Amino acid sequence: MLEDVYSVVDAVVFGNLLISLIRHADRVTAASLAQLVNVIAPIMTEPGGPAWKQTTYFPFAVTSKLARGVALELKLDCPSYETEQHGTASLVDAVATHDAESGETAVFVVNRSLDESAEFIVDAALLGQVSLVSAESLYDDDIHAANTLSAPDRVRLRPNETARLADGELRVILPPVSWTAVTLR
Repeated sequence: MLEDVYSVVDAVVFGNLLISLIRHADRVTAASLAQLVNVIAPIMTEPGGPAWKQTTYFPFAVTSKLARGVALELKLDCPSYETEQHGTASLVDAVATHDAESGETAVFVVNRSLDESAEFIVDAALLGQVSLVSAESLYDDDIHAANTLSAPDRVRLRPNETARLADGELRVILPPVSWTAVTLR
């Protein structure tokens, strides 16, 4: 049985792929999640037994719920690292969406650093008078941790208590190897 297919790292990579899809929403005409019907689905179950959510379930569910309206281009200023194959890559990646009808803005962000937290700061002043609705992060001290039949809630979204909105500036501390969603209204 494939009990621990997706780890924290897998969920962060998956969340980063969703960020990329949103960033390129002007060119992406369709996207699918093939794993919905394969052996590594976001929700697993045993025949006649309990069900549990894989780590990748959380970025998918939250992004599909919050990403509405138009994609906003974010200008990131963050540390980077060198890769042999792809050159320079930033340690933080993010995108935001804004739904004019509801007045909600969602910010999705990953911290790719293996061992360092990162402070993420967003100038939210252009959004007008907004308030912080929620901030949740997916992470674990063990980046290889996974949800399993025996530990179905090991990896989950947790409230990110560091999120603050003051004077038009959103500040959030991102744990190492994490995916975070913030909602402003």
